[in-house]
Amino acid sequence: MTIAHPAETTHCERHATVRHYLMCRPEYFTVSYAINPWMDPVKGADTAKAIEQWERLRETYERLGHKVSLIEPIEGLPDMVFAANGALVVDGRVYGAKFRYPERAAEAGAYLRWFAERGYEVMEPTATNEGEGDFLVLDRVILAGTGFRTDVAAHLEAQEFLGRPVVTLRLVDPHYYHLDTALFPLDGGNIAYYPGAFSEGSRRVLEYMFPDAVIASAEDAQVLGLNAVSDGRHVVINAEATGLIRELERRGFEVIPVDLSELRKAGGGPKCCTLEIR
Repeated sequence: MTIAHPAETTHCERHATVRHYLMCRPEYFTVSYAINPWMDPVKGADTAKAIEQWERLRETYERLGHKVSLIEPIEGLPDMVFAANGALVVDGRVYGAKFRYPERAAEAGAYLRWFAERGYEVMEPTATNEGEGDFLVLDRVILAGTGFRTDVAAHLEAQEFLGRPVVTLRLVDPHYYHLDTALFPLDGGNIAYYPGAFSEGSRRVLEYMFPDAVIASAEDAQVLGLNAVSDGRHVVINAEATGLIRELERRGFEVIPVDLSELRKAGGGPKCCTLEIR
C-alpha cells in the first residue's frame, strides 16, 4: 500500500475542520484502583477539580466551533470520563469496545447503547479493544495499537467492519498503554509521536509512513503531551508539554494548552476525554 504524504513546511497554512465529539462529565471520577502505572489509589484524585478542568476542555472545543455531545455518567464507573475508549466511529459506523479489565467492562455497553439509540449502525466486538484509545483515524488509514489493552484480532475485526486499512503498531512501555498516549494525528496525513513507546519494527513503520512527523521528546511524552486533539489547525494539548508545543507552533499549528493534571492521575488527557463521531 502506497500512502501519499503532503509536504511539511514551517509556513504552510493550516485548515481546521469542524468536528463532533462525545464527552462524559467526570461526575464520579476518582482513582480507586490501578490498571496502569499512572494510577495510585492511595493518592486518589479530587473529583471537583477534575470536573472544573474537564469543563474548561469542553468549553475550549465549543469555542473553536466544534459540536460536543454528552453521555450520562454512571456511578461506579470512575473512568467513564475517558470517552475515547468507548468506541471507534468511522463513516457513521460504530465499532464497540470490549475492555481488558473488569473494572471498566460496563462502560462498553453504555457507549454502544448511546449510539444505537441514536440510529447508528453498531457492532459489538468479539475481540478485546479499547476504542479510540488504540485506534487513531487518518484520511487513508487507521493506526491501531496493541501490546497492552487491544488484541491484534480487534484490528482485523475493525478493518472488516469499517472497510478501512488498519496498520498494527506494537506498544512496549506500560506508561504508554494506549496508542493515544504516544501518538496523535496532526491532520489527515501526518502525526506526532514518541518513538520510545514503540517496538523497533513499529518505529520503522512510522518512519516509513510519516517521514515528516513531529517527534516528541521523552519529557513531553511523560506529561502525556501526545494525548492531544487536533482539528487540522488547532491543537489542544497538555500545557506541560512545552517542547512539543514550540515545535507544533513552528510547524504552523495554533496550540491551545489546557490543564488536565487531575485526570492525568488516571493516565488521561485531552484525547482520552474525547471520542470523535465521524
